[in-house]
Amino acid sequence: MHLILLAFGAVALLLFLILAVRMHAFLAMLISAFAMGLAAGMKPAAVLKSIQFGFGDALGFIAVVLGLGAMIGAYLEHSGGGRALADWLIGKFGQERAAWALMVAAFLVGMPIFFEVGFIILVPLVYSLTREGKRSLLVYGLAMTAPLTILHSLVPPHPAPAAAAQLLGADLGHSILYGVLLSVPMTLISGMWYGQWIAKRITVPLPAAALEIQPERTGNPPSVLVVTMLLVLPVALILLATLWPKNQVLGLLGHPFSALLVTLVGAMVLLGSARGLNRDQITALANKALGPTASLLLIMGAGGGMKQIIVDTGAGAMAGKMLAATQISPLVVAFLMAAVLRIAQGSATVAIITAAGIMAPIVKVMPGYRPDMMYLSLCCGGTSLSIVNDAGFWIVNQYFGLTVPQTLKTWTAMKLVSGLVGFGIVLGINAFL
Repeated sequence: MHLILLAFGAVALLLFLILAVRMHAFLAMLISAFAMGLAAGMKPAAVLKSIQFGFGDALGFIAVVLGLGAMIGAYLEHSGGGRALADWLIGKFGQERAAWALMVAAFLVGMPIFFEVGFIILVPLVYSLTREGKRSLLVYGLAMTAPLTILHSLVPPHPAPAAAAQLLGADLGHSILYGVLLSVPMTLISGMWYGQWIAKRITVPLPAAALEIQPERTGNPPSVLVVTMLLVLPVALILLATLWPKNQVLGLLGHPFSALLVTLVGAMVLLGSARGLNRDQITALANKALGPTASLLLIMGAGGGMKQIIVDTGAGAMAGKMLAATQISPLVVAFLMAAVLRIAQGSATVAIITAAGIMAPIVKVMPGYRPDMMYLSLCCGGTSLSIVNDAGFWIVNQYFGLTVPQTLKTWTAMKLVSGLVGFGIVLGINAFL
């Protein structure tokens, strides 16, 4: 029992350092891991070795995936490919179904691009459609933000789901496929059903930000065919390898490393050199893309270190046995833990990685453990709530010109709907497996 109490104490210390002390999540996780290991009676050398192993184990796979994904997103953003795809879809769908076109564009753009970047790329289109359609900005705004934020929390190579899949032992190829499939109903119900319902009840005019952000047009945007091919290529390669696992060529090309690397080379050629960028510019763009990933990688590594401490002290195995004896579904525990961490400190990335690090050593020892279902449940919990301590809350608030109560009724409620829908689907599927 004292090991369980130590684990709870480590989590409490982690939350205290992040929320009260305002410490960076990387440092807070390291300190909590050290504190738990020493309090459990581990020798200092063993604590250091455990954290080192957990850190390296977490990053050995994810660092490559995150780096490749970040560079693909950078070339797509710089080339104007995301904007060109959205413009083309809106032209095909027409003004009356422009919200659907924007949702599809955001879904495709959101697979390799972070939420904040995709938002900045597509928000001028929201303003433009609001001007032309003379409807509430929410009609287009929620249709655009729903897929961007859901994919950011559910589909690798985004950092949080990639780290969660690694920590929980889920196959990354399956995680991408299942994450994409689950994101579809989550997007439709939260972004279109709830989004359109609330848009009829809250009329939001064009905000002041619409005057400051003018649509940017690149002189030589890539074709829609090229952009679509690059967005779909890694998922298609991984799917082919999953369908024909004994084919060695597909097995090589369908590994996440290879699939993303092939896509990156294609992006460098088709979105870089083919548009007039020289070698130095292509390299500079890749270097720029990797800069923001440093903090994320450190948080992921620290999460792995904390997970390993829980494993090596024996707290994980003990907690797993106790959880199995209570008959409470570990999927429910994972969902609630990630949701509570999201509410407590705001960041979906930190919440998902932290919850995965805590849950992994507990659930892996339980009979009937399904890593894919656990991964999806945990990510649904992490994405489910965005309140005033989340940067995304204020991005939506400011760019859409909403009051805080309006943001809670629209953005926050949409996030809650998406998380509950996704979790409900996971529970339903798990019941039939």
